[in-house]
Amino acid sequence: MKLSIVIPAYNEEESITETIDQIEEALSKVSIDHEIFIVNDNSKDNTLEVLEQLAQKYTAVKYGTNLGPNGFGYAVRYGLERYTGDCVAVMMADLSDSPYDLIRFYTKMVEGNYDCVFGSRFIKGGKVIDYPILKKIINRLANYIIKATMRIKYNDTTNAFKLYKREVIDGVKPILSPHFNLTIELPLKAIIRGYSYTVVPNSWTNRKYGVSKLKIREMGSRYFFILVYCFVEKYFSRGDFKRKNLI
Repeated sequence: MKLSIVIPAYNEEESITETIDQIEEALSKVSIDHEIFIVNDNSKDNTLEVLEQLAQKYTAVKYGTNLGPNGFGYAVRYGLERYTGDCVAVMMADLSDSPYDLIRFYTKMVEGNYDCVFGSRFIKGGKVIDYPILKKIINRLANYIIKATMRIKYNDTTNAFKLYKREVIDGVKPILSPHFNLTIELPLKAIIRGYSYTVVPNSWTNRKYGVSKLKIREMGSRYFFILVYCFVEKYFSRGDFKRKNLI
């Protein structure tokens, strides 16, 4: 099963090389057919030039430029329309996600035949390194609200780092989110629409270079919109979007 990795990158010239080097180093130790599709989200720095060098260095690396509209969600959606694998993981360009966790996600999916593998940083075995305290408080509050509203047990919906089979990505379309609210749209739709999933612990490390692109004040209403959208689908769509071939 071919693994694709979609990585959105906006002004990540300082981080992206080390990120790709780490992923390739980890995957070189196992036999996983893979590609890395990096989406240059119309960066204003030298990210594009760095991606050209990475594509020459690694045969698995491909890239494209999202000329606009721009934003995290738009960039991920650009990649999700162009990857070629049988399953796809969304990872960050800033070294925050561990490629060894990715290998565990992939192995879990293959061995258990799960449609999705979700990570959690807040279960036994998970960890966060240098997580800003205010961001952590907001994260836990937001995930509690999502859990309570959607009546699910999963406690880290907002983390973008997840692995989906191709049929899941096709099955949750149309994808609406233009920004970081995509991080909750994909897993919530997958759960609502009846795809199987499992949760494994994973780690998260604060970025070494640059600044976070997540603007908390700007994102509140966008997260709320997607949460309401998914709530309406779950409780009022009468299962119209749910998979019909569940055993």
